[in-house]
Amino acid sequence: MSTGVDTETFVVRGSGPIKGTVHVPGAKNSVLKLMATTLLTDGTFELTNVPDIVDVTIMGELLAALGVNMQRPAPGQLLLTNTGQITPVAPYELVEKIRASINVLGPLLTRCGEVRLSMPGGDDFGARPIDMHISGLKAMGAEFRFTDEYLEARCERLHGADITFDFPSVGATENLLTAAVFAEGRTTIDNCAREPEITDLCNFLVAMGADVSGIGTSRLTIEGVERDALRPVSYYTVPDRIQAATYLAATAVSNGELNVLGIRPDDMTMLLDRFGDMGLQMSPVEIDGASGLHVAAPERMRSIDVATLPYPGIATDYKPLIITMLSVADGVGIVTENLYPGRFRYVEELQRLGADIGTTGHHAVIRGVPRLCGAEVQAHDIRAGAAMVVAGLAAEGETIISGVHHIDRGYDDLVGRLSAVGADIRRVG
Repeated sequence: MSTGVDTETFVVRGSGPIKGTVHVPGAKNSVLKLMATTLLTDGTFELTNVPDIVDVTIMGELLAALGVNMQRPAPGQLLLTNTGQITPVAPYELVEKIRASINVLGPLLTRCGEVRLSMPGGDDFGARPIDMHISGLKAMGAEFRFTDEYLEARCERLHGADITFDFPSVGATENLLTAAVFAEGRTTIDNCAREPEITDLCNFLVAMGADVSGIGTSRLTIEGVERDALRPVSYYTVPDRIQAATYLAATAVSNGELNVLGIRPDDMTMLLDRFGDMGLQMSPVEIDGASGLHVAAPERMRSIDVATLPYPGIATDYKPLIITMLSVADGVGIVTENLYPGRFRYVEELQRLGADIGTTGHHAVIRGVPRLCGAEVQAHDIRAGAAMVVAGLAAEGETIISGVHHIDRGYDDLVGRLSAVGADIRRVG
């Protein structure tokens, strides 16, 4: 893993089919939330199947500032020791680096009765992207004060409440869930998020001693427990379904054949169904005790129409990969973004590679071409960056990707894993 920001690039050449076996590491979108949850109780937690990504390092630095020390005794393993000396003040210079920093709000508030969370962007926060977090915690008895630089929250002890979300927000579900663990009485969260990473957090809390029911459904019920009821635990992080999808996409565009181990198909049912509609052949496989999927690509994929929806629908994070696959599929496909309209910034980068894509509002129309052409492109964020790598595998010539520090935030050795199965990809700089 590297943290090089300005000078490093990935260089990819379309070198034919990838073939072999890839192991999917733990999920970024789960492990960061598990890490934040260790603020709830004293002692040493062990997390395994932890991805070696930059965001884990940043979250570890943030937790250290709050009073939880992190060690990495072995690859894929974290030891997080809550010293009991928790300082409920999250510093700006760490908060601004990672969106998941908001996940310390619920644990700090319910444990300490107060929290001061520096927020990046000042007025950007005033746009209230965490309205549901705030309104839910207010319903549980928290009081908030906002300035341009930070938010402060206080409570004597949170109390149970019946909360219904207008939208199944992942972040709000996580914060209210962790806050409700010590709240007095019963908390219900209706229309909550149902992502596998939410289920992972619920199971982690139950292992610690929390009382959570309705796990995996759109209604969570949390019975508050006393603060001495929780204990530190050892826990295996759920595999990363977005990384898994990336390797499926790489197989598809390179006409490859891959064993993807660690993937949990039940967490990706709708996406896998749509990949099957495009022509990918998938079947269960087990190698040396590890289960997964054997994936084989057709000579050329078929175009389909796709719409993003809250889980169990197609996640927004899959969309750059899907559009990249459609760029070289046979026919015309339409991708509709129902969650975050306008998130098509990476389309310009695909167009540099020769993709035929037009966007209007929250729709993208993709007319597949037989092959992309190598060019210099930029990774604007984690998932778009991974899509540029996949696009490079589908391109003639050399694709040079800058901004790869974004990819490092969410992908555990993407270059090494793809190289090991025959991709012509290297890190330069």
